[in-house]
Amino acid sequence: MFQGLVTIAYIIAAILFVLSLAGLSRQETAKRGNIFGIIGMSIALVTTIASSNVQALVYILVAMLIGSLIGARVALKVEMTGMPQLVAALHSFVGLAAVLVGYNNFFKLLGHGHGETVEGALLNIELTEIFLGVFIGAVTFTGSIVAFGKLNGMIKSRALCLPGKQWLNLAAIVGSFVLMGFFIQAEGSMIYLAIMTAISLLLGLHLVASIGGADMPVVISMLNSYSGWATAAVGFMLSNDLLIVTGALVGSSGAILSYIMCKAMNRSFISVIAGGFGNEGACAVGPEDMGEYREMSPEDVAEQLKQSSSVIITPGYGMAVAQAQYLVADITRKLRDMGVNVRFGIHPVAGRLPGHMNVLLAEAKVPYDIVLEMDEINDDFSETDTVLVIGANDTVNPSAKEDPTSPIAGMPVLEVWKAQTVVVFKRSMNAGYAGVPNPLFYKDNSFMCFGDAKATIEKIVKAM
Repeated sequence: MFQGLVTIAYIIAAILFVLSLAGLSRQETAKRGNIFGIIGMSIALVTTIASSNVQALVYILVAMLIGSLIGARVALKVEMTGMPQLVAALHSFVGLAAVLVGYNNFFKLLGHGHGETVEGALLNIELTEIFLGVFIGAVTFTGSIVAFGKLNGMIKSRALCLPGKQWLNLAAIVGSFVLMGFFIQAEGSMIYLAIMTAISLLLGLHLVASIGGADMPVVISMLNSYSGWATAAVGFMLSNDLLIVTGALVGSSGAILSYIMCKAMNRSFISVIAGGFGNEGACAVGPEDMGEYREMSPEDVAEQLKQSSSVIITPGYGMAVAQAQYLVADITRKLRDMGVNVRFGIHPVAGRLPGHMNVLLAEAKVPYDIVLEMDEINDDFSETDTVLVIGANDTVNPSAKEDPTSPIAGMPVLEVWKAQTVVVFKRSMNAGYAGVPNPLFYKDNSFMCFGDAKATIEKIVKAM
């Protein structure tokens, strides 16, 4: 394929990727954004395959076939509740790919004697690209694996609090850049690259392990940014303009999303990407004895809803696990038919992935106009008759505002306790993902409705 046609195709693909990101920024245009992304990626793949040499074409097609079969199987099996874990796993693959491409380029550089023909600034640039690509990829790889473990329940969500953890992270970063200087000065010594790889693998592990469960949605978006920069690094190593552009788009958009979420959660952007720097409260353990709680049966909840003129529903990860979004939509329709003002309050980090709850509610055909963000609805709780907390915990925890020693202190939460009556749907009295006890369960206007959210709500629908 002529280079001019390749360039044109890559430009078209890049434009489609930009349109895809723009479309994904809103629920109403998300499907269109996905379509743009699919078309753009198809153009990029076909162009890359067509421009490769004939000998490599067979290996590429075999690799694509194997990857497609694995991807299709995973996509068909994964549930919505497993999407955060899947995203983390995919990020780890991007990081690993950057590491492998970096080492491949390094061996190619030495094996073909490029060190003799590529000298001075050009050699230094190639070595720098390799070193930074491996560094970013290794941090992304192990960081994403730890995120996957935390989200999948294989690793405790509580933050790892080693003594002087911020100094350990700083030492690893500074040490890696010192090694880069030695690596370039030695014109590509394997020992420096290997030592840096080991350090960056440990750094990625420690960075994410040091962040508590309450901040994990921010970590996922941050890892998305890392994977983008890893992709850009691969683009530089392979001299592929589209990979550079695509990686920069993903890296910058992920960083912007992380910054927006940090502001919404009253968290320091630098503290999150630095592995919980200055977040020592995440190591604290809150009190467990908070008093007595009261229960309410599904039939009583149905009666309470019938007598309400305004209802706010605050969903969380528990609703996703129970797959109760369709029954929640049924309750919403029934109440609205009765003339009840029903709205949804969505916390920025509800669930374990940015936009998790919005996707679930859109899937259940809940109207967009009654799904409101935390800032839009928090002032209305004091004038609300009934609040249904379905599977949410940390995002409605009063400790964030009332207890300065709490691991989630300072994090904005949905102030559901200001409503006249609060009904909390949970399986048990266990703490949430952040491992923090919730005083909401023991307040005078709160009632617990125990059981599987889907089965419980089904009983409420029948009682209505």
